[in-house]
Amino acid sequence: MTKIGFLSFGHHGEVPGSRTPTAADALRQTVELARAAEDIGIDGAFVRVHHFERQLAAPFPLLAAIAATTSRIEMGTGVIDMRYENPLYMAEEAAATDLLSGGRLQLGVSRGSPEIALNGAEAFGYRPADGQTHADAARAKAEVFLAAIRGAGVAPADPSRTRGRHVALPVQPQSPGLGDRIWWGAGTRATAEWAATQGMNLQSSTLLTEDTGESFDRLQAEQILRYREAWAAAGHERTPLVSVSRSVIPVTTDLDRRYFGERGRTTRSASSTAPGPGSAAATSATRTGSPPSSPRTRRCGRRTTCCSPCPTSSGWSTTRTCSARSPSGSRRRSAGRRPVTRLRRRSPAAEAGRAAARAGRRTPGGARVRRAGPSARRRHAWRWSPYRAGGGPRPPPR
Repeated sequence: MTKIGFLSFGHHGEVPGSRTPTAADALRQTVELARAAEDIGIDGAFVRVHHFERQLAAPFPLLAAIAATTSRIEMGTGVIDMRYENPLYMAEEAAATDLLSGGRLQLGVSRGSPEIALNGAEAFGYRPADGQTHADAARAKAEVFLAAIRGAGVAPADPSRTRGRHVALPVQPQSPGLGDRIWWGAGTRATAEWAATQGMNLQSSTLLTEDTGESFDRLQAEQILRYREAWAAAGHERTPLVSVSRSVIPVTTDLDRRYFGERGRTTRSASSTAPGPGSAAATSATRTGSPPSSPRTRRCGRRTTCCSPCPTSSGWSTTRTCSARSPSGSRRRSAGRRPVTRLRRRSPAAEAGRAAARAGRRTPGGARVRRAGPSARRRHAWRWSPYRAGGGPRPPPR
């Protein structure tokens, strides 16, 4: 690894505890975050682009603001969804931003990630051609964009204004070297190989939209290997660049510990819901904090508080009482504290069954009720239910 950066989604919303209630707050704080990252030696400030959501949607004004207020850090995207873009206008904006930054723009583009809008690009006026998928349309636009920023002529000139010459005009401005700093966010091995043939760098995400049964790290390593092989086969002169990302949640303050816990842990999901029906995805590990206490019990002085939820799928309910023990071993309530009890509402059938149990009769199902003694109630904290009386599963020990 030679460089490290951060990626911000720019979430904002008026919810309790939010420090970014408005879009203006999210934009200003992203610029401030980039400046602070530069001060501590971070190499890159990247933003995620999502449309129709309370996130960052228009990257170039934001990247230009970062460029104007910093001097060293690189800035870029991860990624811009090409389905929403006019590739020629985007080439002009990208070149202008790169010139303002002094050649520090690292622009990530792709087909985009799963989104809340249904065919959102069509609302922008962009519909795939007949026989084209949305992914095909995004790749076609990326090819036009690459040609434009590399100086190719993309519009015929008017001979009456060019002294009779028939030439193709490039977009302006042009920023030399920007074509070597375009990245393709690949969600599959095949699109990584396609990016190599186009001369784009590779952004390998935390989400690969295919699942071969291999773990994420092996699948990602194979994707990068195939990308480099395709790059060599294409005969490009320069050395390709590859970036990978991991989700990290730093826990540094009391508020962080309140949300994410004090002990770091790693969770890995081998598969999850992918963009299309019936498809699978491999995801990377996420480093975060564990809850501040166990989900089952939390010790508070001499008292143990039971905090686990009461299962209901099997039809049984529990009553939990929090108490302490005296040195002699007898149960007694803690001084000055009321016992904490979790009660669940029982159905009329359950109440009728309990009445039958107290009377010593059989239940409507014909099974005799077995009444647990005090020790069993303390150990398992269970109560009578129709499922138990009818031979159903016994609640697991606590």
